[in-house]
Amino acid sequence: MSRLAAGICTFGIAIGCAVLAGCGSDSGTAAVGTSTERGTLVFDPPFRIASLNAADFGSQLGASAAGKSLLVVAGAPACGVDFYHIEYNTVGGKGETTTASGALLVPTGAAPACSGPRPIVLYAHGTQTDKTANLADITNTNNTEGALIAAVFAAHGYIVVAPNYAGYDTSSLPYHPFLNGDQQSKDMIDALQAARTALPNLSSAATSDGGKLFITGYSQGGYVAMATHKAMQALAMPVTASAPMSGPYALEAFGDAIFFGKVDIGSTVFAALVTTSYQQSYGNLYTTPAQVFEPAYAGSVEGLLPSATPLSTIFASGKLPQTALFNSTPPVTGNAPLDAVLAVPADPVFALGFGPSNLITNDYRVGYVLDALNAADGAVPTLKPGAPLALAPQNPLRHDLKSNDMRSWSPTSPLLLCGGGQDPTVFFSVNTGTMQAFWTGLTPGLLTVLDVNATPNPASPFAPLQVGFQTALAGLLASGGEAAVVENYHVTVAPFCTVAARGFFGQF
Repeated sequence: MSRLAAGICTFGIAIGCAVLAGCGSDSGTAAVGTSTERGTLVFDPPFRIASLNAADFGSQLGASAAGKSLLVVAGAPACGVDFYHIEYNTVGGKGETTTASGALLVPTGAAPACSGPRPIVLYAHGTQTDKTANLADITNTNNTEGALIAAVFAAHGYIVVAPNYAGYDTSSLPYHPFLNGDQQSKDMIDALQAARTALPNLSSAATSDGGKLFITGYSQGGYVAMATHKAMQALAMPVTASAPMSGPYALEAFGDAIFFGKVDIGSTVFAALVTTSYQQSYGNLYTTPAQVFEPAYAGSVEGLLPSATPLSTIFASGKLPQTALFNSTPPVTGNAPLDAVLAVPADPVFALGFGPSNLITNDYRVGYVLDALNAADGAVPTLKPGAPLALAPQNPLRHDLKSNDMRSWSPTSPLLLCGGGQDPTVFFSVNTGTMQAFWTGLTPGLLTVLDVNATPNPASPFAPLQVGFQTALAGLLASGGEAAVVENYHVTVAPFCTVAARGFFGQF
């Protein structure tokens, strides 16, 4: 049940250094930068970790069953890929100066689509609990998301810039500003600036920035991608198109749905990350963690994640409950509407979020729910026209979720929202559906919404991906039953939406 509890993005593709062609760097001596200005490189040129031609990359992917499945969805590599590790200056959740790192994936090869001026994909990754995670390190067999974006984008002619985020890998920030839209968009923009500075000085300098910029990301990264599009639009920075995927965009509505009892898969992990993030960034959630968390966790949950300690060890050591966000014995207040909300849900998936060794105290949950009932969000529990935010939430967590909710802008360049309609980790209706309702008045054709779990429309260019997703779900059901579908649904959506994003970008 560890994947069920974690709810993090692991895509099941492994490439090991022992079989990689070109492991290591031939980038020469890098100069160490002295500036701490946002978007400047710490090392220039950056370190090249590996270089693979198209045939070798395809061969290595095809060496595993998961890699073969990816190739079916993504197609055989048309280009080689050089994998660079960039380090750059950015800011933390309080605006403090810090560093971050990321991947710069550069397509190579003689084919016209593999060198010369090429479009850039700015990619935001999904929730990661491993503090040492590095998307650039293709030699690490755990770096499945790095392999995915290399196979889908870089191997098909896109330059990819993918931050690891502040608080991960070599970053000097001691926490991660999880779902802090302002900081995470700045991190993305700073990575892009650093990558553009690095490109002319690389061994792969025959590939250059062609001027088109696409933004995408999955899960947490779907939120970050949307926040980045919003921020760049506000700064008048050109965005060709974006494709946020399976993200928690409507954060206030999503938080309310969870506290009302629709507990998502991975909730305890997300709760630990978001409370640390907002407490560090805004300092308003609590005076002491015991105001939010049960005594068994209050002493260790603050700053627990991300960590170099495996998540399974954290669960086993009792520092975080595996699934129980709320107490399975909720209080009886005598207030009928409140008690109905607090009751353990009948749905067995949501009921997994309740147990005797829960993370969040009953008192804190009651306070949050009362605030949500008194200052209702326009999407939960009932979707209202325009899906408006609550006017004046008083609970500090709801206040912070509202501040980071994406119902605060409208895109002026094309945007694809992709996800799976039955996702138990990031609810499609509460997030994608809410944004679609909020953007009802957009110019026709500006917004495209894709549910890969919907019945395929033969006239749609996305129909083959929907058929492929249905086949993948059928395989999960046959091999592991409904539990396997629930455990793996969120990560199974990822490659299908990522390829859909590539197809969407190909129109522009």
